[in-house]
Amino acid sequence: MTCGVVLPAYNVARHLPELVVELRRVQPNVRILAVDDGSADDTAAVARKLGLELIEHPQNRGKGAALMTGFGWAEDQGLERVFTMDADGQHLPREMQAFLDVMDSTDADIVVGSRMDQVGEMPWLRLMTNRFTSWVVSRLAGSRIPDSQNGFRLFRTSCLGGIRVRSTRFDFESEILVRLGRRGARIASAPITSVYGDERSSINPFVDTVRFFRLVLHLILTLTPNERDGTSP
Repeated sequence: MTCGVVLPAYNVARHLPELVVELRRVQPNVRILAVDDGSADDTAAVARKLGLELIEHPQNRGKGAALMTGFGWAEDQGLERVFTMDADGQHLPREMQAFLDVMDSTDADIVVGSRMDQVGEMPWLRLMTNRFTSWVVSRLAGSRIPDSQNGFRLFRTSCLGGIRVRSTRFDFESEILVRLGRRGARIASAPITSVYGDERSSINPFVDTVRFFRLVLHLILTLTPNERDGTSP
């Protein structure tokens, strides 16, 4: 099995060293790609110093665009599986093995991290928002996804072939689950730990909520009959 990790990286120079050291400790055989999404700090320079594979976006294009760049890399490199993780330390590399175990035991195409069993210090408003959006995304994807906004995921690279996603920012993570679920991809979940540091979230509650509802409307209006039945190839 060949496996990679895609780190969408925007102004995370101070977080990368600790994350990469831990990644290499627990999963020494994975390839690690940082997609520097137009950072204003030394993210790209730090990634090079750490010996990461690196793709740079000259301007900030959004997390979704960075992930699509990473998925293209994984396909081009012939990797069989690819993780996505936030580069700011909110996702724990030691929990990656649980994703691999779930994928092997369930034959899932996608394993999505879930904080819903142990919400820890997750703010109440974020918890309620996550539960609501996860319910909506689950209905649209035709599969139960307890924490659809979680960016800690494992994909079989084969399920990503030819995927077209309209969103380029945080709503991307909802849209790709719906698109893949409607193509017949099997989606499972793995429990993870809620981690909150001193980093400031890039999510704008109002703007990203509007984006989410616009996305939901777009998906409802544009899903084909086959997609609605979950039978599209």
